Amino acid sequence: MPFSKLGLTPALLNGVKAMGYTDPTPIQLRAIPVVLGGGDLIGSAQTGTGKTAAFALPVLARLGKHEARGPRVLVLEPTRELAAQVETAFRDFGRFTDLRATVVHGGVGYGRQRSEIQAGTDIVIATPGRLMDFLQEKTLRLDALKILILDEVDRMLDMGFVKDVKKIIGLCPRERQTLFFSATIPPEIEDVARFALRNPARVEIGVARTVNQSVSHAFYPVTQLKKFDLLIALLEKTDFHSCLIFSRTKHGADKIARKLKAANHSVAVLHANRSQSQRVEALEGFKSGKYEVMVATDIAARGIDVAGVSHVINYDIPANPEDYVHRIGRTGRAQAVGDAFTLTTPEQAGEIRAIERFIGQKVPQLKLEGFNYHSAPSIGLPAAPRYVDPRRAQQQQQRAPQGHGGGHHPRPAQGQAPQAAEGRAEQPAPHGHGQAHPPRPRSGGLSRGSWHRR
Repeated sequence: MPFSKLGLTPALLNGVKAMGYTDPTPIQLRAIPVVLGGGDLIGSAQTGTGKTAAFALPVLARLGKHEARGPRVLVLEPTRELAAQVETAFRDFGRFTDLRATVVHGGVGYGRQRSEIQAGTDIVIATPGRLMDFLQEKTLRLDALKILILDEVDRMLDMGFVKDVKKIIGLCPRERQTLFFSATIPPEIEDVARFALRNPARVEIGVARTVNQSVSHAFYPVTQLKKFDLLIALLEKTDFHSCLIFSRTKHGADKIARKLKAANHSVAVLHANRSQSQRVEALEGFKSGKYEVMVATDIAARGIDVAGVSHVINYDIPANPEDYVHRIGRTGRAQAVGDAFTLTTPEQAGEIRAIERFIGQKVPQLKLEGFNYHSAPSIGLPAAPRYVDPRRAQQQQQRAPQGHGGGHHPRPAQGQAPQAAEGRAEQPAPHGHGQAHPPRPRSGGLSRGSWHRR
């Protein structure tokens, strides 16, 4: 079914056409009619399925013409990157209307945001912290609000925003439409949904714990000292259009970026210590092709929406199995294909098993053909810190028997690497059937998946 059959206005159809879209994705096809009808909605879909357009298009259609009496739509986002990108989507889809959208987030001064709010805006896209500032100083009021959109709710839960989110919901008019989007719906989020929504329709696309079928992904075991050498070899032998590399720490991201620049790669960096102007420049440069590689921490795992990311490389295995899905979901978006590599060390066998349990499948462990795993390493990068869930660690400590000296080794938490007993590191899983084909070389170009065999 084309967009023209979904009840959108001619101005919005022109905006869709200008964006180059032809047919709606499954979540758009199912969510747009619900939103246009005024009903509450819980939407659950894998990343890269077109979720933003699924709420932006019908919301713009419901608003009609610009009104200066205050925001009629509030969109809550967990990070400033997501807020900025959603605001851009509203502006792009509504380019042939007179509706106004304003983004409100931290990391920049208050002046311009305050001026846009006071001038009159139809849509506010905000992060919870900065929004609370404007609400407390009464620059922003929610009396005229008609539609509340909670986006990436699971991420807001992870980042500790739930109390602020509930407080904001309590300040909204009771008679409103509420749209609720989350990649996963654990029990804590069900509680927020019951608090915020009334008789919501549910739209679920895909399986919450699965990797997009359009993404080929594999683990590449290597020693810690050889990780950077393997990263360089993968980039040299891979025909990538743009590559997103994930580091677990900000310091690690900076070091990886410096070494990649020394190897003549054009590199952008994105993490929490970068200023807002640096973040904007990095994202715009990565989108435009100025930078072929972006090194980022997990702040970007759900905050980057860049068409055409052909490869994701996890330099550090993610701290949580959920983040594995979100990281590699940055490629293979909108029905495109993509590849994802994760560099693993022998000590991370427990974290590998946790990821495989979470996604319900074995991930191939491959060796890069032609790479010398036994040569002396170049100067490597320090190992990323192991993730320890403090609640699990406390529970294990409470359960640990007393008076046995150092002989007791508690079972590691899910996602936590096991401790080596008496200095012996756990060995990695076997590497399938010997050497696998390499990823696509930068010259010649293998077809997708030819390197990715067991």
